[in-house]
Amino acid sequence: MEIRTWVLVFYLLFPLVALIQTNCGVHGSGDPSGQQERDRVTYLPGLTFNVSFSHYSGYVNVNETTGKWLFYWFIEALEDPSSKPLVIWLEGGPGCSGIGFGEVTQIGPFRVNSDGRTIRFNRYSWHQFANVIYLEFPVGTGFSYSDTPADLLANGDKRTAEDNLVFLLKWFERFPQYKGRDFYIVGESYGGHYVPQLARAIIRHQQVPRERSINLKGYLVGNPLTDDYNDHIGFAQFMWSVGLISDQTYEQYNKFCPNMSFFLRTGQCLKLVSVIDSEFGRPLTVDRYSIFAPPCTRNYSSFFPPTSGISVTKTPTVLLDKKYDPCTENYAVTYFNLPEVRKALHVNPNTAPSRWDLCRDPTNWTDSASTVLDIYREVISLGLRVWVYSGNADSIIPITSTRYSINALKLPTASPFRAWYHERLVGGWTQEYVGLNFVSVRGAGHKVILTRPKLSLVLFKSFLEGKSMPDF
Repeated sequence: MEIRTWVLVFYLLFPLVALIQTNCGVHGSGDPSGQQERDRVTYLPGLTFNVSFSHYSGYVNVNETTGKWLFYWFIEALEDPSSKPLVIWLEGGPGCSGIGFGEVTQIGPFRVNSDGRTIRFNRYSWHQFANVIYLEFPVGTGFSYSDTPADLLANGDKRTAEDNLVFLLKWFERFPQYKGRDFYIVGESYGGHYVPQLARAIIRHQQVPRERSINLKGYLVGNPLTDDYNDHIGFAQFMWSVGLISDQTYEQYNKFCPNMSFFLRTGQCLKLVSVIDSEFGRPLTVDRYSIFAPPCTRNYSSFFPPTSGISVTKTPTVLLDKKYDPCTENYAVTYFNLPEVRKALHVNPNTAPSRWDLCRDPTNWTDSASTVLDIYREVISLGLRVWVYSGNADSIIPITSTRYSINALKLPTASPFRAWYHERLVGGWTQEYVGLNFVSVRGAGHKVILTRPKLSLVLFKSFLEGKSMPDF
């Protein structure tokens, strides 16, 4: 074939190849800044408002040997992103989606409506004050995947911290305009492990002479799994004190469970967990993540058959209350499984999981730290900002557990315990220590931001500014 014919073929096929790469989620390995533009989200199905900010989604390869790909969604600040800090949100689980729980049900600008197809704006979004990365990890979570199936059986605390560090280093190469920006790590629940562990990984990585692209300033973590012993003691005390378990169960739990892994309970402790389940109430009748809030009762019929005499034909009117919808997480599952949504977010259709779920099965978790208090001490000694918050209606990792863990640090008091306020009402309570601020959010559950979005925004703003929670 003549050279000019090859040239003609090239010019005809090149746009088609580029289009196929874009639509099929092929990941660029060279030209990181070019990949940034390819990750730009130009259209999101179901939007009911005009998007005035830039956002990006795609994959970062955190292990080129095995082909391990983590999926992210990055949303720039609502206004003037160049002047705002950078935040990464680490969801718990282990194995729960950062975009499912963090982005579309809590701190992000997008909220999925009950139809599972349309999106409204979240006016309490944290991107008013920061640029936020939402990450799906470990591999196997959400849209993240590996070319090597064995990777799915090797997840644990240590591997997760390593992978998340690699993700950040490569992400900064893709988004070089954010190198050196004030950077904070934020998370919740099992993120109580992830957040400090990533902080320590960053600190140790930058102890040797390198380009310091990650300007870590501190971390904020909510209702965190922190220390097995203190978490157990606090859990039992909370459950008993609010009348959710019997005296006998309380005594037995304190006898058999405090020295167990909070993540994996066995023997007599595991039997007691079943007793607690029974005493707590029938499934879907109480929300364990927020005990005073209405539960999502969309699946009542599966627990109450017609012969029970309980009518379940009408959806509770509370689901129509825009302030709090206990079923909101279900809508995310519907939305992220829509083919048009996957295409818009650059999800690889050939390799990503065929079904997107909020959480993956963590049964093959290889290691879980019994405590991260040693990391707190290390981070605090370096002068980094450390805040811990807790909803006082959470029975999963209750406020009592968090307070016991903080007390174990034996930090000097910086200011007296007091109430904090928003709009002249008590928003919660706070205790400032030398090196750490503790904030409780009144009436909030395990997902503090979902149950008290307005108060959570006040908390986040105060954290970023390094200011005390507002007084009356």
